[in-house]
Amino acid sequence: MRRLVLASLAASALAGPALAANTAPPTVAPKFESVPQDAVLSYNLIGLNITDAENNTVGEIKDLAIVHEKLVGYIVSVGGFLGMGERYVAVSPSSVALGYDADAKKWKAIIGATKDQLKSAPEFKYDGKFKR
Repeated sequence: MRRLVLASLAASALAGPALAANTAPPTVAPKFESVPQDAVLSYNLIGLNITDAENNTVGEIKDLAIVHEKLVGYIVSVGGFLGMGERYVAVSPSSVALGYDADAKKWKAIIGATKDQLKSAPEFKYDGKFKR
């Protein structure tokens, strides 16, 4: 009988953390926002080519870096051909001028850097918690 009680206590002690791990985190009531017509949505940015001042394509926005609910960088692919040999750099959003070309009906991104300057920038790597 004593073994049965000890086995039951051990089983319930082991089950306790497992049940706690499956509980949902606390939530807060949603705060709703109105989105102005001049806002840029992420799907408009991901895959957007970046050009230099002479309208040469120098890279492509591949990802967004967000820290504490704030956009802190664009992950830009530079170089390569058909996905081979490309490298990534993180660029401050203030370095990229975004605008909507109403005539062409598309978004544009312009940076004050050449392809070579972007290629020589510190590399961003998709590793650790950023692994794709």
